[in-house]
Amino acid sequence: MTKDRGKKETTTSYLAVGIALGVAFGIAIDNIGVGIALGVAIGASVDASKKKSSKKKNEEEL
Repeated sequence: MTKDRGKKETTTSYLAVGIALGVAFGIAIDNIGVGIALGVAIGASVDASKKKSSKKKNEEEL
């Protein structure tokens, strides 16, 4: 019934990582708005991709 009791699930927000990298990129190109926009886009897409693959992996284990 509680097969996953001892299993810990960790979550990572790639959106925050993307924004941080985007800010650094924005500073480097002297256009922080573009950097933040790119960081949000990349972070959100990586986050969605990881969640989708994690969900698929969990379905295969059942």
